Amino acid sequence: MEIIVALLFVAGVLFGADRLMLLLESHGHVRWRRTGRRRLSEEPTARLDSMLSDHSRR
Repeated sequence: MEIIVALLFVAGVLFGADRLMLLLESHGHVRWRRTGRRRLSEEPTARLDSMLSDHSRR
């Protein structure tokens, strides 16, 4: 009986997490299920050395 309760609890937590992620997605905070993945080939690129350089030097 405990295993059934544990499985129902896990299913409830997963369902709640999915609903929370869908809510956050509708507000534009995350990409979850309804929006597709970004195509990285179409994204702007940056050189690694410019990302890692210290901009506070003068």
